[in-house]
Amino acid sequence: MLKKISMMVVALTMAIAAQAQYSNNRLTPFHEDKYYVGASFTGFDLNYSGLEDFKLGVSAQAGYFLFDNWMASGQIAYNSNGKAPDYFSLGAGLRYYIEQNGLFLGANVNYLHANTNFNDVQPGIEVGYAYFLSRTVTVEPSVYYHQSFKDHSNYSNLGFKITFGIYLND
Repeated sequence: MLKKISMMVVALTMAIAAQAQYSNNRLTPFHEDKYYVGASFTGFDLNYSGLEDFKLGVSAQAGYFLFDNWMASGQIAYNSNGKAPDYFSLGAGLRYYIEQNGLFLGANVNYLHANTNFNDVQPGIEVGYAYFLSRTVTVEPSVYYHQSFKDHSNYSNLGFKITFGIYLND
């Protein structure tokens, strides 16, 4: 597990070290009234929880910047696990972007439903980096943690995900 966590930290550090931010004198990349859509891929055998050998997940996000640097978002996700049952989740979150360098901090809550009638509400945190490939398209590596209150040892998880995002003006 230490090797996996080290790999996640190295990947995030490399992304943060890269400088691909653009400057726009009138508007910041994370300004109020901007929209966001994204798709994430999680797993890649770079996560850990008590029930899983291999995990691959996909999710779709949509967000709206309520204020400069503050985005509210919604998410739907599907996760396929090795030993654990597959599950769907719905969630809502809030991100704060540190404008000078593209780092973001997030907090969210997800409702998880497994096909074995297991239901759980999981709060989570996330730290990531918005790496701009163009004026609107990003690659966003991030490290996340979701806390299960129903079955901590088997359903709480720490992982790494890659999101491809698009920031749209209103």
